[in-house]
Amino acid sequence: MSDALPNIAILDYRMGNLRSVEKGLAAAGVEGVTVTDDPRVVERAAGIVLPGVGAFRDAAANLASSGLREVLLERAAAGVPVLGICLGMQLLATVGLEDGEWAGLDLVPGQCRRIEADVKVPHIGWNTVDYPRASRLFAGVPEGSAFYFVHSYHLVPDDPTVVIGTTTYGIPLAAAVRRGNVYGVQFHPEKSSACGLALLREFAAIVTEESHL
Repeated sequence: MSDALPNIAILDYRMGNLRSVEKGLAAAGVEGVTVTDDPRVVERAAGIVLPGVGAFRDAAANLASSGLREVLLERAAAGVPVLGICLGMQLLATVGLEDGEWAGLDLVPGQCRRIEADVKVPHIGWNTVDYPRASRLFAGVPEGSAFYFVHSYHLVPDDPTVVIGTTTYGIPLAAAVRRGNVYGVQFHPEKSSACGLALLREFAAIVTEESHL
């Protein structure tokens, strides 16, 4: 393995959407990014992105069987910035309630629940995001900017103060969360035009700054 290890590791746990996230970071001008399923690479990365599309149960099982769950939790506990995207944000919860109850990462304590509202599910399309509290992740992105969503489930944190972005789709939903060095966005920044790329660029800046502390 080369000594030139990535600044940001995108976790490959066989749940799709990996290359689009990689391309989004590249379009945002972020260098030193790799898609990897190797825990040895992840344990030396300065930042971690957990993307994903699909079922909570399968994602949680794949993370565990690949060894990526353990190293992700270790690195998050060590203060390494983590960004969960879509299913990746949902996996931050304590438990997922999709066709049963499945253990999540418990990095943002709470539940991943189905959208229960008089609206079409899955939620697919552009929605504006408001900021109930300031966060570095949205620096330079005006409040009320639109992002692209594709999901049927959403994270409901135990602590509402971790919510840094909200949207409404039949009911109010957490669109973004932050708990310490762990961030999550329910939308797809890599598919959200200039605002999404600005968010990815800001996460990379956070990674760079934290790695030099």
